[in-house]
Order: sequence, then C-alpha cells, then structure tokens
Amino acid sequence: MAIKLENVGIAVRDIEQAIAFFTDLGLAVAGRDTISGEWADTAVGLDGNHARIAILQTPDGARRLELFEYLHPDAIETDPTLPNEIGMHRVAFSVDDIDAALEIAARHGCHPLRGVANYQDVYKLTYLRGPSGIIVMLAQDLTKG
Repeated sequence: MAIKLENVGIAVRDIEQAIAFFTDLGLAVAGRDTISGEWADTAVGLDGNHARIAILQTPDGARRLELFEYLHPDAIETDPTLPNEIGMHRVAFSVDDIDAALEIAARHGCHPLRGVANYQDVYKLTYLRGPSGIIVMLAQDLTKG
C-alpha cells in the first residue's frame, strides 16, 4: 500500500491572523473554502460542522498545512500545549535565515519560548508560540551556504 502525507491540520481561533503569520513566513495560500453539510459532519465526526478552511503550502509545493476556524460547533479553548505533552503539538519549518524568520514572527507578537539554540553547529533552532498558541519550530541548517 502506498501512503503519503497530505497535510497537517490545525484548528485556529482566527484564520485571518494565522494566514497572515504563515504567509509572512513564506507559505502560500493554495486554497480557501467554507465547509459544511452531511459530508463534513461524517468526515470530521461533528454534527453541524461548519468551518472556514485555508490550505497553505511551502514554496516547493510539496508540503501543506490546513488551517480551520470553527463556526459551528463553537471552538473549544484549551490551555496552550507544552512541548512535553503527549499528542500533536508543533509544526516545524526549515528556514534559510532564522533571524529574519524571527523578525517576521515578532511582528505578529510571536517570540521564542526561551531562545535560539545551536545544535552542534549543525542547526540553529527555536520553538515559538504562533497564532492561537500553536508551537512552531524554526530551524536553520548551518551546513548549507
């Protein structure tokens, strides 16, 4: 059986804020829609499912992130995920200039949880809190130009 990763989905509080953050980092909007109906209820397992969605993709077009903002049922606020909690908790991106990426993130009020680490002079990396409390990892490969 063949399998490939289609996308990673993240529920957000404000889809426009999340789109602005991720597109400023370099992703592109590949599509937007508002979904509802029996098919959406069945697929997701929520009665009355109604959401705004946006598909964002990396510049190479190979990887996608699906953002969704629930209109119904109401979104449920949770405490921000901690890096050591079990379950889905972060999305990671390779960047060619981590300092530039952090400047972009800062314009959205997003800052490293602690700082920028240097892993054996191979990677500079950090975790930051993105929109809706999403943990975003940024990593710069120091072995590339």
